[in-house]
Amino acid sequence: MSPIIDFVRRQLSFNNEIDNQKSVITAATEPKQGSTDIVARSGYLNEGKLIIILQKRKQLIIIKKKGTAMSVSKRQTLGLNGLLPARVETLDIQKKRAMRVLRSKHNLLEKYILMAQLRTSNVRLFYKIVMDELEELAPVIYTPTVGTACLEYSTIYPFLAAPGVSDGLYLTKGELPELCQAIRNYSPHLSEDGQAFSPEICVISDGSRILGLGDLGTNGIGIPIGKLQLYVACAGIDPCRTLPIILDLGTNNETLLNDEFYIGLRQRRPSDEEFYQTVDTVLKALHTVYPNMLIQFEDWSSEHAFGLLEKYQNEMLCFNDDIQGTGSVILSGVMNAIRKVETENNVNAHDHRIVFYGAGSAAIGVARQIQDYFQIEHKMSEEEAKKVFWIVDSKGLVTTDRGDKLAQHKVYYARNDNQGQQYKQLIDIINYVQPTTLIGLSSTSGAFNEQVLSRMAELNKQPIVFPLSNPATQAECSFEQAMKATNNTVIFASGTAFPSFTIESTGETKYPGQGNNMYIFPGLGLGAVLARPKYITDSMIYAASKALADSLTEEERGHGWLYPSLKRIRQVSGIVAAAVVRETVEKNLAANEELKTMNNKQILDYVTLHMWSPTNENYGSKM
Repeated sequence: MSPIIDFVRRQLSFNNEIDNQKSVITAATEPKQGSTDIVARSGYLNEGKLIIILQKRKQLIIIKKKGTAMSVSKRQTLGLNGLLPARVETLDIQKKRAMRVLRSKHNLLEKYILMAQLRTSNVRLFYKIVMDELEELAPVIYTPTVGTACLEYSTIYPFLAAPGVSDGLYLTKGELPELCQAIRNYSPHLSEDGQAFSPEICVISDGSRILGLGDLGTNGIGIPIGKLQLYVACAGIDPCRTLPIILDLGTNNETLLNDEFYIGLRQRRPSDEEFYQTVDTVLKALHTVYPNMLIQFEDWSSEHAFGLLEKYQNEMLCFNDDIQGTGSVILSGVMNAIRKVETENNVNAHDHRIVFYGAGSAAIGVARQIQDYFQIEHKMSEEEAKKVFWIVDSKGLVTTDRGDKLAQHKVYYARNDNQGQQYKQLIDIINYVQPTTLIGLSSTSGAFNEQVLSRMAELNKQPIVFPLSNPATQAECSFEQAMKATNNTVIFASGTAFPSFTIESTGETKYPGQGNNMYIFPGLGLGAVLARPKYITDSMIYAASKALADSLTEEERGHGWLYPSLKRIRQVSGIVAAAVVRETVEKNLAANEELKTMNNKQILDYVTLHMWSPTNENYGSKM
């Protein structure tokens, strides 16, 4: 029997047991007839969390308890004697037990399912584990495993959440009042002070371009869920104030349309006109219900991603992580790579030539961010900075005279200095351009082959190679391949995690950089939530990049790293958030008056103070 099938069967059995427990609890707490002081209690018992909902005089209060960590006196007060084992445990003991179970599973998808269940049944324990063991858990709850989870989401969906708990908000096309009601229907949390669910950040996708996997429709809900988990773990956004959304407008994926288990709409995607009208109505509904919420666009098709950002960037508090977040985090790595080759190889910033293999929204977003860097830090004109870049799509080098109609977002970087010559193959483009830097966002596994990499090493003492496509199966090359082909001289960063590489001749172990967006978007989001600007400017994005680049310790720089250790992700996110707040205040865009008189240290202290922790007893309360 397949391990996954066996696992699912065990989960079905487990869920049936939970349903039986809920029925017993509900029956035991049914209010007596004639009672004028009605108290209705419902919930579920599990490894670490008991939720009791009290309704009294139409006032809802939710009290999140600690399951086996609940004190004897609390159990007596709540009438729970006999419903929990006798021992009172600590959060550390609960974590130790959960880690033993988690590490006993050798399949990453099984680990993902287990962690998803834990997230919806014991938020404190889930984030205690993720924060303490981020290097181990990040690949489980996000890339690369989230890609597999999205591919299988319609199959595993029933086993990801506790019974009766929605894992996200599923929206479809509708009129404004209907959408507003649907948005209000999603209320997974009530704060401990009795306040209704009031999210500060939402992540919304239409599932049309999930990682490098294409159109996955409603299965793409795993991405908003995963992103918001990183907001909490990395930057301390209160999990009670997050909202994952999938906008289901259908799918053009034939496999899904013919899949009997597919949980989304079985229809093709609408025309552009209908698409933009629908999204506009959805955004109006979101702002009607939650007017101060930050909206993060995630994994939309390239054309729509740019269209939405252009339309709404200066109208509401929003950003696109694929365009701006990816650009920002890669810019930070490029900053440190350029500093490194300038210091060690005397390569002037003005002499860089950068080839992008891939021309989607993420690639163009990265190029624009790096161009800003050359213009701001190295005083290049816009035209000079633009000429640093050569963009390559599936048809070859993007030029103005290639003979095909270019997508609008490619036009800006199309070359007109190619003297009528067209170049299709990457190795021919490398020979023509002689780049210092090669960046991959093509989702084409093996595109940076040995021939390409060795040629980069011939052209540069330390070639800068960034294969950024996710998941790992779509990456243009691995760290090991890059090291071997360049005789261990490569300056490397990838979009997904790769193992370390030991140089055989010296025994020295080298660690790859990972240009993961989690270095940027959590801090950017936290800064925006605290400063409360009306919109997010390009200068805020740039401030986040520079803060990340400058956040490395001397020890980290000594190792040749481009990014700081993930062990310091909370500290780094605080630094990024403080930079965003400072830029917002300096540009007179901050609505939070409290920040306007603070110096840099006070801003950083303020940011740190407002980061949620699973050991904080004020879980669910407003800041």
